[in-house]
Amino acid sequence: MQIWVDADACPVPIKEILFRAAQRCRVQVILVANHYLSTPSSPLIRSMQVSHGFDVADDEIVRLLARGDLVITSDIPLAAEAMEKGAHVLSPRGELFNADTIRARLNMRDFLDTMRASGMQTGGPPPLGQADKKAFAAHLDKLLATLAQD
Repeated sequence: MQIWVDADACPVPIKEILFRAAQRCRVQVILVANHYLSTPSSPLIRSMQVSHGFDVADDEIVRLLARGDLVITSDIPLAAEAMEKGAHVLSPRGELFNADTIRARLNMRDFLDTMRASGMQTGGPPPLGQADKKAFAAHLDKLLATLAQD
């Protein structure tokens, strides 16, 4: 199992949690972004720079991931594609997606896109808070423990 990180928008505190988990659980973490990323010196942590362009990092993650891998992303279409390939998906806010939640999130995303296209200001997500970081770390630990048993 590997952990794939949609790193273009992943908050630094979440990356730091992932770096510690990589060392603790001896799991490979790959950060994919369209810009250079500095990572700790570890054979378990690496970054992959892809070319600029719409969804290039997302497409590369989907292309390379394997069934049972973990994807860290807040990108709903990427989450849905990863799940179709048999990956587990966790958002940086600690939401573990499943078939029901991803369907609802895709519907909400489409609705908000329609609202924005009509000129309505929908705003963005609130800043990442301490509760989000705790939820992410708790779900990550639980998921890594479960996957280690498989």
